[in-house]
Amino acid sequence: GEPLRIIPRLEAAEQAAAAGLSLLSLRREVAARQDHVRRALMHEPRGHAGMYGAVVVRGAEGAHLAALFLHCAGYSAMCGHAVMGLGRFALDYGLVPAPTRPETAVRLRCPCGPVTAFVPWDGHRSGNPVRFHSVPAFAAATDLAIDVPGHGKVVVDIGYGGTFYAFLSAEQLGLDVCSSKTRDLVSAASAVTEAVKKQFKLHHPESEDLAFLYGTILTDGKDAFSEEPTTNICVFADEQVDRSPTGSGVTARIALQYHKGLIQLDQTRTFRSSTTGSLFTGKAVKATKFGNYNAVIVEVSGEAFYTGTATFTVEEEDPLKHGFFFK
Repeated sequence: GEPLRIIPRLEAAEQAAAAGLSLLSLRREVAARQDHVRRALMHEPRGHAGMYGAVVVRGAEGAHLAALFLHCAGYSAMCGHAVMGLGRFALDYGLVPAPTRPETAVRLRCPCGPVTAFVPWDGHRSGNPVRFHSVPAFAAATDLAIDVPGHGKVVVDIGYGGTFYAFLSAEQLGLDVCSSKTRDLVSAASAVTEAVKKQFKLHHPESEDLAFLYGTILTDGKDAFSEEPTTNICVFADEQVDRSPTGSGVTARIALQYHKGLIQLDQTRTFRSSTTGSLFTGKAVKATKFGNYNAVIVEVSGEAFYTGTATFTVEEEDPLKHGFFFK
């Protein structure tokens, strides 16, 4: 449900990686020196306000590939739907030397850490569904009271699934995640994100570069285990709306539900995007520790489909060659 533009090679990124830069440092380097590439490919006229991207970095130590994640406002630390797409891409474009049937483990390095995708392989091409195990996920805060301008006091949970999100039911904001106008949901979620940033300090066990709130996920409030899907909408970065149920968000939400005793290990839940209706499943598969946090390894599963291959042209004299962006 979420667009993913894969950039198979970015020479400047590979040169910096070969010089020994960590992926987090590479993220900063590309943002500082190669951001015109992101703008040209994510923004109009080649992209749009909901575009997402991934730069493939080959030669990653201990992995088949590394990835930098791009969006309309900058760079992310983790992206679950991108991992699903990259898993298929890695098999179909020969980045895994000897894929195995019926499923191949594709090892990726993401800015948040190591991630493994498990991709169906029939000997000729990849298939669906793709599942992945991300970095340990944990509850950073639960039942946190936040004062949101225009909405008053709300209660949020903050979960980490490779990046941090605030979670709350849309009902707390006088909205319905399934029937309210998307514009109203986006405005309310963005107000929550800004309020949480000002009123709560995040901490990451390994790197303060990862201690940032990526966005807010509004839910239907159905957090207790059920066979029925639960619906949410993720608003991240600069009011960008996820078209998928959000892989890193599902990871974080499962961690919160497990922390609260609402689900058990290996209980599978289905998550629906309120924007496209697309579905991911998620389950906690293993309890672990991450720094001082009680954490879980979460498995998320979904489908990724090819939509095309593109070659873009940038003419030097074009005054809008690096793109433009309307909100």
